[in-house]
Amino acid sequence: MKHYRYAHRGLHDASLGIPENSMAAFRRAVEHGFGSELDVHLLSDGTLAVFHDSDLARMTGRGGELEALDAAALAACALGGTKETIPQLREVLSLYEGTHLPLLVELKSHKGNHRELAARTVEELDRFRVPYLIESFDPRCLLWLRRSRPEIARGQLAQDFLRGEEFASGMGRRADRILTSMALNRATKPDFVAFRYEHRDTASLRLVKRLHTADIFYWTVRSREEMESAEAEGAQVIFEGFVP
Repeated sequence: MKHYRYAHRGLHDASLGIPENSMAAFRRAVEHGFGSELDVHLLSDGTLAVFHDSDLARMTGRGGELEALDAAALAACALGGTKETIPQLREVLSLYEGTHLPLLVELKSHKGNHRELAARTVEELDRFRVPYLIESFDPRCLLWLRRSRPEIARGQLAQDFLRGEEFASGMGRRADRILTSMALNRATKPDFVAFRYEHRDTASLRLVKRLHTADIFYWTVRSREEMESAEAEGAQVIFEGFVP
């Protein structure tokens, strides 16, 4: 797997009026020669939207769930008080096509839609000539990929969900233990593990490294010093807050 640096939610910078997961952020990443990490949700009409949260409030100031919207509604969702709106995945793919730069596509499953989300995302990705990898916190997305599209590089996103209340998954203590241990990797067989950088001392990640069962990505790397340390380990970085 060739090493790249991935701009987290695009190369965004609020001080420049460039919000996360916006077309402006992805254009800036391309201009600087970086791949981008982005988040994909499935909307009510089958549209794939690039946005981090299911709750619209933080980035748009309006209430409601993203998944309840359709394509037409995205144009009314201004990002961070700018003129940028929530893009569709196909718009980002069109931008990246022909650049040879990769995308790291995170599947954001919602209320049991993991199969449909994964299938629709792969269908859209197949329409463009863009190198990509797919990752998710939801092992069910990876299991679908392993069974249906095993040739696609897939990654398990993880952190220490037991480290504190702010890191809990919201699905209960048992789920947090399973997700932290990455026990379901036996079934999903990820090509890479993308782990929270601050939690890199977690026992389950140390085991993956020792057994060399998957490549390592770190998120979110926030300084040149962290980036150099991560890359010295042989990890790939998903960075934010600075331009390498």
